[in-house]
Amino acid sequence: MISFSSFRPALAVTMGDPASIGPEVVLKALADPSLGEKCTITLVGSRRLFQEAYGHLRGLGLEAIANPEDFPMIDLPIAETQIQRGVGSAASGEASFIYLKEAIAQTLTGHFQGIVTAPIAKSLWQAAGYDYPGQTEVLAQGAGVDRYGMLFVARSPYTQWQLITLLATTHIPLRQVPDTLTPELLSDKLDLLIHCLQKDFGIHAPKIVISGLNPHSGEQGKLGTEERDLLIPWLQKERLKYPNISLVGLVPPDTLWIHPAQAWYGHVDRTNIEPPPSAGNTRQENTLLADAYLALYHDQGLIPVKLMAFEQAINTTIGLPFIRTSPDHGTAFDIAGKGIAKAASMKAAIELAAELARFRKFSQI
Repeated sequence: MISFSSFRPALAVTMGDPASIGPEVVLKALADPSLGEKCTITLVGSRRLFQEAYGHLRGLGLEAIANPEDFPMIDLPIAETQIQRGVGSAASGEASFIYLKEAIAQTLTGHFQGIVTAPIAKSLWQAAGYDYPGQTEVLAQGAGVDRYGMLFVARSPYTQWQLITLLATTHIPLRQVPDTLTPELLSDKLDLLIHCLQKDFGIHAPKIVISGLNPHSGEQGKLGTEERDLLIPWLQKERLKYPNISLVGLVPPDTLWIHPAQAWYGHVDRTNIEPPPSAGNTRQENTLLADAYLALYHDQGLIPVKLMAFEQAINTTIGLPFIRTSPDHGTAFDIAGKGIAKAASMKAAIELAAELARFRKFSQI
């Protein structure tokens, strides 16, 4: 019988935009043989372009590069002659979209337990005729789900403390955020987060810190009324709904990240911390360290995450019937082919996908 520790989930790793650093970070990450002990990996992309990337990087003198021939591959040769390393185009956007769609299709048929996606350029998808905000929305549509979330996970290389952050809203203009933050949307995101923590991370009674929206969380309506009129009443109802889960907030955005940053760098006594005042928080909490954080809009969550964990952070789509992770960086066309792209986030994305797939399988037993 397969045990938790011996189970090796099958993962599809996409090439991303073939003109970007995607092929490079994939091959650099796969050079670590320990990944093969945690999962089985199939590459999804163009065999020819993977081989070209491998030969080019070896020609630069890089030795820690995996040979793509050592891995099973779903070969999808799409307009390869139109792909120029370092130059994004409609052709490279088209290719990256097709790679993702094939990975989704193969995963839904049961070939894989998860997908790890290399970066794509949204503008090039649009140039190729695909009008999606990003890979998250394509994954959700392909899986047939309308409740999903963008979760960021990073483990500190200094302390091994794990930072988990969910965005309530994602790729929308800042001026649309207050109108988008309805009680229904907030409840959907919180439900997804709690379910994910329990099912994929094995945290059955999580502690979640929730950010305010305005400076000082509105300061009782003087700096914005969203906390007073919407967020605090919503949070009070959620506490009644989840009596066994600690929901801390609404914590002012400018102080929310102080203790997580201290825990990340190892400068915090986790047992003796008094938090700053937070609007609507009636519980006595001795720390703002938590199992997860709910940020209300894109930059509120991602500026601190990227400041702390730019090379470690992993983008995870929650709410899907399978695992999906991705490195938290872009296509970096300007350095594609130079051999200097860092693969730490890609490697971490593969490791996390394997870990989450393992948790999900055994949580169902």
